[in-house]
Amino acid sequence: MQFGIFSVSDITRDPVTSDTPSEAERIDAIVKIAQRTEEVGMDVFAIGEHHNPPFFSSAPTTLLAYIAATTKRLIVTTSTTLITTNDPVRIAEEYAMLQHLSKGRMDLMLGRGNTAPVYPWFGQDIRQGLPLALENYNLLYRLWREDVVDWQGKFRAPLQGFTSIPRPLDDVPPFVWHGSIRSPEIAEQAAYYGDGFFANNIFWPKEHYMRLIRFYRQRFAHYGHGAENMAIVGLGGQAYIARNSQDAKREFRPYFSEAPVYGHGPSMEDFMELTPLSVGSPQEVIDKTLTFREHFGDYQRQLFLVDHAGLPLNTVLDQLELLGGEVIPTLRKEMTARQDPQTPDAPTHASLVRAKYGDQAPRQPRPNANRGDNVTGSSPYQDSAPEFAARYPAP
Repeated sequence: MQFGIFSVSDITRDPVTSDTPSEAERIDAIVKIAQRTEEVGMDVFAIGEHHNPPFFSSAPTTLLAYIAATTKRLIVTTSTTLITTNDPVRIAEEYAMLQHLSKGRMDLMLGRGNTAPVYPWFGQDIRQGLPLALENYNLLYRLWREDVVDWQGKFRAPLQGFTSIPRPLDDVPPFVWHGSIRSPEIAEQAAYYGDGFFANNIFWPKEHYMRLIRFYRQRFAHYGHGAENMAIVGLGGQAYIARNSQDAKREFRPYFSEAPVYGHGPSMEDFMELTPLSVGSPQEVIDKTLTFREHFGDYQRQLFLVDHAGLPLNTVLDQLELLGGEVIPTLRKEMTARQDPQTPDAPTHASLVRAKYGDQAPRQPRPNANRGDNVTGSSPYQDSAPEFAARYPAP
């Protein structure tokens, strides 16, 4: 079971001090948050992708590469990478490079995002959001598994004899989670490819996510990837922790009440009752998080949102100390004791390499002699299979 932190990278006014951090302050803060995530014993740090204020994470691979370079064991990932408005060729290249630089300590979550104007900014039509997600991932999937790709689709220029570089580390593609708030089509996509499914699990009642996860598990088994309990599931969650429940509610209430995403709506108590939000003592957060398994079955990754709504950096770092020091150790113990022993672990680069190669050394792609711009002819790699030869039409 992996535990970690995910951030949406918002820059929000602190309702207590009325201060709004600068972009520079928030970027510095998120690096400190990621580093502390590792220091307190958690496994994963995830950052979202946005291209508009009041967010800052427009280049998640750059940010995650820096974080990976300043940590030793932390898995860096996204929450999410926009599969609809990013060119899948660039996703293939950038995340393969991140995989190399992090020595495999990465994966990524793909999704459509929740900012409608981002589609025209990148030349796409939001009404084509689902077809874009499906087609773009089909291409990305192939780019990471085939040395030479011929491809034609609806939403981008065709490719002929194209090689995405660098090839994935050890010729093993990064593990992919498909993130969804509401779309069964994305759960279907995750199941079809045998990938992971990440349920946001923040704003909506548990019954909504129960339906999505049940559907994903059923379709995972339908496509022959294993029994329903072998599917790979991740969950989000929100927490604010203090030594006692009264202090937690008193401290978090002004942030909840003014938060752009849920302020001025239901009371904090109603929101806690209806959604996964936990505000209370370490034991209360433990108890509520343990109910996730009762609702969704055994799962592999639990991420918490703790740095949103204008919470200052020192408060967030205190939250991480309580999570890592008191909450996560108990959750690890309790979930291990309760889960089906056949539940698979969360995939890692090392486990994916073992699954592909067993005891054999992994492939290390080596280019043929440099041909400059003249790339016709055989595959660009010395050991490519014959079917991956690059063939171009005669001029």
